[in-house]
Amino acid sequence: MAQTLAFIDGSSVDCTATYENIDPADGRSLGTVVRSGPAEVDAAVEAAGRAQRLWRRATPEQRAGVLTRLGSLIFDNRDELAVLESEDTGKPLSQALADVDVCARYMTFYGHAIDSYYGLSIPIGPDHVVYTRREPFGVAAHILAWNYPLQLLGRAIGPALATGNACVVKPADETPRSAVRVAELAIESGLPKGVLNVIPGIGAETGALLAEHQGVAHIGFVGSTAIGAQIARSAAERTVPTTLELGGKSAQIVFPDADLDAAVPVLLKAIIQNAGQTCSAGARLLVHRHVHAEIIERLGRRFETVTMGRGIDDPDLGPLISVKQQKRVEQLVAASSGRVIAGGTIPAGYDEGAFFSATLIDDVDPASEIAQEEVFGPVLVTTSFDDEADALALANGTDYALLGAVWTRDIGRAHRMAAEIEAGQVYINTYGAGGGVELPFGGFKRSGYGREKGYEAMDAYTQTKTVVVKL
Repeated sequence: MAQTLAFIDGSSVDCTATYENIDPADGRSLGTVVRSGPAEVDAAVEAAGRAQRLWRRATPEQRAGVLTRLGSLIFDNRDELAVLESEDTGKPLSQALADVDVCARYMTFYGHAIDSYYGLSIPIGPDHVVYTRREPFGVAAHILAWNYPLQLLGRAIGPALATGNACVVKPADETPRSAVRVAELAIESGLPKGVLNVIPGIGAETGALLAEHQGVAHIGFVGSTAIGAQIARSAAERTVPTTLELGGKSAQIVFPDADLDAAVPVLLKAIIQNAGQTCSAGARLLVHRHVHAEIIERLGRRFETVTMGRGIDDPDLGPLISVKQQKRVEQLVAASSGRVIAGGTIPAGYDEGAFFSATLIDDVDPASEIAQEEVFGPVLVTTSFDDEADALALANGTDYALLGAVWTRDIGRAHRMAAEIEAGQVYINTYGAGGGVELPFGGFKRSGYGREKGYEAMDAYTQTKTVVVKL
């Protein structure tokens, strides 16, 4: 089994300390991973700082060429990358392949977008010329979560590199391999050495060192609200801007006039995709009383047909990321006072690994822990409502505010609800689990701040300089 090394200044870097990379499907080791420490973090940030001074001077055309070539290389190596992703996370192979494609798409999207990313000319009178410049911050640190390693990598480094920053990436402890491989492909694409560095390691060690490093000028973090708050405090002490994408407890609201044939398959997919380990998972189902019984009956039948197995075998549902996470999900489900319609247990015959069955729980108290806190497992909880006001109160009744969805044929109701739901994205008669590459993504309240994806992400990785010239 190969060892996963750091990638710093264009080269693979070993270090003394290592840890085991565990396959969540069977608990076996996939190999060792370097445990990057102060020396590796310093080397990565210093290499990025040196390289960024030249990379920022590259023309938009030059950066665009590198990013689009990188996108092509990622796609050309999609089978290799998808296997790494499936093994590390446990996710079904088809979902891992889709993640590779999205990562490649981020590179091509931002490669094309940077060609038309301009400052402004501001007319204030005939005696002055005033214009703005969008300039990079310098070294951008990216601390990633384990649930979508390649997608999160792409949406972080795509806009950062396009706008002239250099990057130091700390992949999640559990999923380090694909980020290192993309960094190697970046060199093949023509990215100068040092512009993209990857330092695997333990979050409380490597991640903390990176977030606190004096050479870092911008921090992007995806993960739990608790860790995000720690990073924000550390960044605030140094007045370093941050983008935080944190937890979610997103609600899907179904009205009596909804197209249930269209809604039910999406409701299922939105909670079992990636084993429910998605910040934007549709984890709460709010159903009008007039269609409650029918929705529960339809969903219950579908939940019972969900297939399960190793991600590499491409079932509907793979394992959770770890046995620790499996136990957490099991405890939350056991503590619920709702009525379990489907699942609710570790399935028989899956003693190895970190599997948990697709679970539907009805009549859940909206104030209970399982309705308020992020489960990060394939667990859908349902609550009934009577009218729009009731639905809105329930939808907005958690500390999280990442996504929401409304299922209705009433266009007026759809827009009223979209305006009042507290969330960074709202879907009408569909659900995007974070949406496409082009769609700005981020949360309100405890779900974080700042926006990733789309054109807005380039604003997040640049700072505006205003130049005033008196003629």
